[in-house]
Amino acid sequence: MNNSYRFKRIVVKVGSNVLTRDDGRPDTTRISSLVDQIARLHRAGIDAATLEARELVAFAAGKTRQELLRDGRLYVSEEVEQRATALMRRHLAGEPLAYLIGEWSFCGMDLDIDENVLIPRTDTEVLAEQAIDFIKTLPEPRVLDLCAGSGCVGLAVAKFCPGSHVVLGELMEGALRVCRRNIRRSGLTSQVMPWQVDALDGPPPRFGEFDCIVSNPPYIPDGDIAGLDVSVRDYEPLTALKGGADGLDFYRAISEKWRAALHPGSRLFFEVGIGQADDVLRIMRAQGFGDIEIVPDTAGIPRVVYGTLYDSVFDNGES
Repeated sequence: MNNSYRFKRIVVKVGSNVLTRDDGRPDTTRISSLVDQIARLHRAGIDAATLEARELVAFAAGKTRQELLRDGRLYVSEEVEQRATALMRRHLAGEPLAYLIGEWSFCGMDLDIDENVLIPRTDTEVLAEQAIDFIKTLPEPRVLDLCAGSGCVGLAVAKFCPGSHVVLGELMEGALRVCRRNIRRSGLTSQVMPWQVDALDGPPPRFGEFDCIVSNPPYIPDGDIAGLDVSVRDYEPLTALKGGADGLDFYRAISEKWRAALHPGSRLFFEVGIGQADDVLRIMRAQGFGDIEIVPDTAGIPRVVYGTLYDSVFDNGES
């Protein structure tokens, strides 16, 4: 049987109260506008266009997505429609949805997001899940999320490992502000604290030891920045993207300098870019990490590399 289909019609389910007038009859103007906006998003190559159109309308109306679905016709006025159209035009020009609405979901948590931080990706949830599986086995572990950005990984650790104590390590002040907001928003102020640190410099004095360091560092080779999609290159912070000439500067610095903030038996978890896993494995092995594993993301791409710190660079558990 041939599994290649050519669809001639796309059916989108939308609450009837969004698309009807007060008298219960179809609001053809609003229906036409919605279809036109979805079509524009599709033509621009934007995935999940129906979902993104709904998010933009909810934000323009100043309502939650649940309120919009329940009571849409109360909120979708001409003014709201104009705001939604303006937002859509910005989105079509490349501005990411997360920056337009100011939040994004990660591991089931809604987090504040702005132009000071990377937008959390599904790939990074694999990093968080791998770290959480390890941290859950430890009594009251101390965890560092290094190059924390929005704090998404460290906050996910704190949420799913209630006995953990998490530090969000981040250099940029704008990102630290986002971290602080997300700590409060997540209700984790007693468990998580932000700390301004430079991942390339190593731990500051009296920083203490950690049972686990988890990091999604900048890993795009500098020469590849110009070729990134406009939604990344022109909107997301370059300081969170540029990883040096070969994209590996932060992996070298963290593996070498931050091992001083670990103890034998601690683990270091990295998210890595496409084609970087083997290089990062070798970097970690040279710094005394052993039992190193490479974990793929949902697309089967090697995405997470982690290893255990041994007593010395010569005792790394590798034969």
